[in-house]
Formats: sequence, structure tokens, C-alpha cells
Amino acid sequence: MDSDLLDAFRRREPQAVRALYHEYGHLVYTVALRTLGRRDLAEDATQQTFVRAWQAADRLDVNRNVAPWLATIAKRVAIDIYRHEARRPARGLDEVSPDDPALVTLPPELGTTDAVWRVRRAIDELPPEEAAVVRMQHLDGMTHTEICEKLDIPLGTVKSRSHRAHAKLARLLGHLREPLT
Repeated sequence: MDSDLLDAFRRREPQAVRALYHEYGHLVYTVALRTLGRRDLAEDATQQTFVRAWQAADRLDVNRNVAPWLATIAKRVAIDIYRHEARRPARGLDEVSPDDPALVTLPPELGTTDAVWRVRRAIDELPPEEAAVVRMQHLDGMTHTEICEKLDIPLGTVKSRSHRAHAKLARLLGHLREPLT
């Protein structure tokens, strides 16, 4: 690499940093990947390596090859990341609470998404008073007693609306039922 560019890096000029990254980014990533064995951690180590190089730019000897200097920084950064990761507590998935925000769930299959859409559409076709009961019962998890208190109507009215709504939904959504074997 040309000494003028390295001198510009020592002065922390942005175009010099980009040029250094362009020239040596692959080397730094390779060193980090070999040390860490994980691509995501190697990417973090590569970024941190260039940050540390930027911070130490005034100590760069422009008359020497910059590759060993960057490789040494990359190795040290990777070791730091490895040590940090080793200290992190690891738990099995069976020990993680189902509502833990770190737990990622896969999106539903297309067929499931379609079925959910059809059910919501069928509920929307019900008369408003029946749709409200169904939503409270199935989406909000409320009991008939809770629904009658919430809507301020008799328990018998809630039960009859629920019965009528479910009969209509059975006709509208009968095609979604799995055949009995």
C-alpha cells in the first residue's frame, strides 16, 4: 500500500480508512473467522479491528507493511470477543421462557396464514353483536360470564349469540376442517 495513503490514514482521513478497509478487509475477516469460527462474530471483529486501527492510527509506521499490524489487531480483537462470548451464560432452549423476547419464532406457514385470514374474514361477516362475542371469547380468552359483565347483557344472551355465531362460522368455514380418518 502506498505510503501517502498510509500517511493519510495516520491523519484519520475518511477516504484513507475506506481504502485501507477495501484493501485489507478480507485479510482481517479471515483472521477473525479462523480464530472465532463463526461468521457473525468474525464480522463484528472485523468492524472492531478497523475501529481500533483508527484509534491507533498515530502509532502506524508508514514505512512498514500494514498487513501484519492489522492482522495482529484482528487476532487480539477476536480473542477479546471469544473471551466475552465464553463468559456469557448459555442456556438450553428448554430452560428459556416461551415469552422471552430473545426467543424467535418462525412465521406461520402460508396455509396457516390463509386459514387465519379466512377465519377473521368470516368473523367480520357475522352480525356485530355476535362477532363481538366471538372475538372476546376466542381472541381475548374471556369466559361467557366475563363477556356478559363486559357487555352488560344477560348470560343467556351471551350464550345464544355465541351458539348462533359458531353455527354460522361452521357453515362459512366448513371447508377448512380436516377430514376425519
